[in-house]
Amino acid sequence: MPHDLRPEKRPPLTADLLLRAYAAGIFPMSEGRDDPDLFWVDPQRRGILPLDGFHMSRSLARRIRAEPFDIRVDTDFEATVQGCADREETWINAEIFDLYQQLHAAGFAHSLEVWDCETLVGGVYGVTLGAAFFGESMFSHRPDASKIALAYLVCRLRYGGFQLFDTQFVTDHLIRMGAVEIPRATYHRYLERALDWEAAFGAQPEPVSVQEVLHLRTQTS
Repeated sequence: MPHDLRPEKRPPLTADLLLRAYAAGIFPMSEGRDDPDLFWVDPQRRGILPLDGFHMSRSLARRIRAEPFDIRVDTDFEATVQGCADREETWINAEIFDLYQQLHAAGFAHSLEVWDCETLVGGVYGVTLGAAFFGESMFSHRPDASKIALAYLVCRLRYGGFQLFDTQFVTDHLIRMGAVEIPRATYHRYLERALDWEAAFGAQPEPVSVQEVLHLRTQTS
């Protein structure tokens, strides 16, 4: 169960405070889009996706090889977060939404987007700090769009020198792609190590070739 650090009253949350929270290993959530409050979470067991342990199924490799979508980075961060929030239940309220826009404007939050012509059909966004990437949420409006986004994201993180891909929690979907749970203390050790290094989300030249992404299958299988 998440370790709820919800205080009775809290100071206004700023982008700077949010970054310091990530550096301390905690992240914010709300009970829903219409709930104005939020709380800090520090799970007893943390989800991570080891960057050298990404699992790409044969069917996903075939989909990527077919190049059904256009992959873009940071071209519509706001719409990507909105796509993640547009579901029946969401932890992204108005305050959290605005804070991530501020982090994006400051260069600390990024989106990897899946486009079908000029329609955004999937994507993932997260926060970068040192050599850590904190994956926040992803969405998919086409079959396999979020899986393809995740594959391209892992390729980008590896190229940029990232050491930690924090998924916060795990789902069956993430587990099939290589995510694991680790104890809180272990996570904090990994995080401390990653924060001592620098990585670059934008280091990988665009467009990224299909061969680069498919190379993950041979490197991690």
